[in-house]
Amino acid sequence: MNHNINISEDDKYIIVKATGNISRLLVIQYFVEAHTLGAQKSLDRYLVDFTECRNTDTVLRNYTLAYEDMKDPRINQSARTALLVSLHDHSHDFLETLLRNSGNDVTLFHDRELAVWHLTKD
Repeated sequence: MNHNINISEDDKYIIVKATGNISRLLVIQYFVEAHTLGAQKSLDRYLVDFTECRNTDTVLRNYTLAYEDMKDPRINQSARTALLVSLHDHSHDFLETLLRNSGNDVTLFHDRELAVWHLTKD
């Protein structure tokens, strides 16, 4: 599993890019790293590129991520996140639902341009 975290070229959002199988522990690690950078740079928009990732967690672990792990004080609860996944990978669909239901502003996208628009529209 490889990942990198950068600021977009226009300095409007943080980009998290990962590859390989993804689990809740990795997601939290990446989110904490990204949100720490976001706090340093006064950014609260995140493009999470999981187009080369597959969510391998169980339903219970996805629930734990959404309703417990994401409440970490290092994660900005008012942040907007665009979760970019590949078109035929539905392993992230349930997690998006859980995250939205738990109060997180997370939207799943298959199109990078649309995801960026969503982050920068206002």
